[in-house]
Amino acid sequence: MKSEKDLSDYRKVYQKSELLETNIPDNPIQLFQTWFYEVEKSGGVDEANAMTISTIGLDGFPKNRVVLLKKYTEEGFIFYTNYNSEKGKAIAANPNLCASFFWPNIERQVIIKGKAEKIAPNLSDGYFESRPRGSQLGAIVSNQSEVLSSREELELKLKDLEEYYENKEIQRPDYWGGYIIKPVSIEFWQGRPNRLHDRIRFILQNEYDWKIERLNP
Repeated sequence: MKSEKDLSDYRKVYQKSELLETNIPDNPIQLFQTWFYEVEKSGGVDEANAMTISTIGLDGFPKNRVVLLKKYTEEGFIFYTNYNSEKGKAIAANPNLCASFFWPNIERQVIIKGKAEKIAPNLSDGYFESRPRGSQLGAIVSNQSEVLSSREELELKLKDLEEYYENKEIQRPDYWGGYIIKPVSIEFWQGRPNRLHDRIRFILQNEYDWKIERLNP
C-alpha cells in the first residue's frame, strides 16, 4: 500500500487577533510576557512553555527538538539540558540557534534568534535542587543522546542509582545545567485572514535598543 496523503485541502481561517505597531511595546520581552500570559489564560495549550530549539549539529545538519522554557528575563530565555547531549555538543561548536513557540489556539508563534550561553553554576544548582527527586535521578542516569542497548538497561541503572542515593542528597552533575538564549532578533507572528498574517520583528541594535519592522506575510 502506498504511504502518501494529499494535505493540500487542509485549510484554517485565522481571525482571532491582530498585531499592529500602535499596540506593541518598544521591548520584545514585554510583548512576549503579554502573549505568554494570554496563552496561559486561554487554557488551550497543555504546555505553553514548550519551545522548539534548532541547532546546527556536528554533522552539518540542522536539528529541531522541543524543550521546556523554565525562565525568561530581560536578558534572555533559559532552559536546562545535558551539556554532553547532541544539542549540548552542537551549542559548544556553534552557539547560534533558533527557538520558537507555536500556540495554535490563539493563532500565534514567536521566533527567536540568538546565542546560547551556559548560566552560572549556582543558578543551575538552584534549579536542580527544586526538581522532583525522580527528575534529579533521571538527569544522572541518562547519557543523553548516546546509543542504548535496551529499555531494561536504563531501568536497571536507575534502580542501582535509587539504592545508592537512598537517604542521600543528590548533587547536580557538572554535565547538566542551564543555557540562556540571548536574543538578537525576536519575530512575532499573528495569524490573519487570507494568509495576510501580521509579522513584527524586533532586531537588537545595542544592549538596550530594538529596531521594529514589519515583514511581508
